[in-house]
Amino acid sequence: MTVTVRFAPSPTGLLHVGNARQALINWLFARARGGRFLLRSDDTDTERSTAEFAAKIERDLTWLGLGWDLFARQSDRLDRYDAAVARLKEMGRLYPCYETSEELSLKRKQQLSAGRPPVYDRAALSMTDADRAAKEAEGIRPHWRFKLDHETVAWDDLVRGESRQDMASQSDPVLLRADGRPIYTLASVVDDIELDVTHIIRGEDHVTNSATQIQLFRALGAEPPVLGHTSLIVGADGSGLSKRIGSLSLEEMRETEGLEAMAINSLLAGLGTNEVVAATSLDQLVAGFDISRYGRATPRFDPAELLQINAKVLHETEYANVAGRLADLGVEGGEAFWSAIRGNITKLAEAGDWWRVVVGPIEPVIEEDDTEFCAAAADLLPSGEPTTETWGTWTGILKSETGRKGKGLFMPLRKALTARERGPELGDLLPLIGRDRAISRLRGETA
Repeated sequence: MTVTVRFAPSPTGLLHVGNARQALINWLFARARGGRFLLRSDDTDTERSTAEFAAKIERDLTWLGLGWDLFARQSDRLDRYDAAVARLKEMGRLYPCYETSEELSLKRKQQLSAGRPPVYDRAALSMTDADRAAKEAEGIRPHWRFKLDHETVAWDDLVRGESRQDMASQSDPVLLRADGRPIYTLASVVDDIELDVTHIIRGEDHVTNSATQIQLFRALGAEPPVLGHTSLIVGADGSGLSKRIGSLSLEEMRETEGLEAMAINSLLAGLGTNEVVAATSLDQLVAGFDISRYGRATPRFDPAELLQINAKVLHETEYANVAGRLADLGVEGGEAFWSAIRGNITKLAEAGDWWRVVVGPIEPVIEEDDTEFCAAAADLLPSGEPTTETWGTWTGILKSETGRKGKGLFMPLRKALTARERGPELGDLLPLIGRDRAISRLRGETA
């Protein structure tokens, strides 16, 4: 059987690093096994789901490189959920409940005050036909609960190993709202069965829900997929990400922070394992992927670490892979320029800054004590347009003629030629700056 996994976001907001990590792990799992990746839009929450958010989720996944082989939209499959509901009702596994949210809240408070777990008491099962008719006459429409078997549900989790849940300690879950809309628990299982999902990999916050869904799979005549529950990531300080999701959205990282998709992929793929590799392609991540490397410890997402990885990714990125984006920044230096500066940038936008340093105009920085030295350097610059060999020849001449060496020789040249104290190798930049511009800058002229 072909491995099939799914990523099933609700289009109620932007994709952030937490759910992007789940999408990535599923995608890598499928690709490492020659399988399929299903994108399913869980859009049955009609109040909050929007077409705009759905489009942005697809755009973000495409930007990360996580293409999908199959696509489904739950709002297109309502008839399938209706069929499952009818089947469960016929089996006696789905029963109507008429309690209001206020009544249920009061029951929970009473149970807790009595030292009992707040588990639904199945009071609706003792209602007579007359009781239900009376509720209906009052205009009260029922919600429908799935009757759990009070047993221990066990499975071999891909991440957590042997897992089990005592279902007697769980409330019968609501599968159908009073307005007739299916709850995620039901819709997801129906989809997983009919779309041949073989593995479900998601966050550990779904462990209890998974035990319920295992029973639901079996009630609908299907064996549940293989399950895996990864630890949820937290912030660098150990706090939850929920309050900072806006700043950790993929849209923000791409459009405002200017981060590389592969830097995000690299960090998210490595979080929870013992190694983060700064990869320049998804193929590298696929080759090293092993779901068993994910541990139970809570991984921390550190934006500072992401910046470091972003720099490493750029340092290893070939010119062909950024040529179009450099052109968008107004950079015209070609491969020679990229090779010269890529080891000195953290974000691609900084390439534009260095291109402006190369073509100018800039205000050269020349200390008073270095004025004569820089003027001499201008006079001693070898004739013709500089090449990559010019720098060594030129500095050798300067050392011999002026007696300067080390920082006393190189720093005045750097500050005059680039107006900066740090940056790419001047031997690589000098041919790009050109002879006339270099001489003008060494003489203190804006160029």
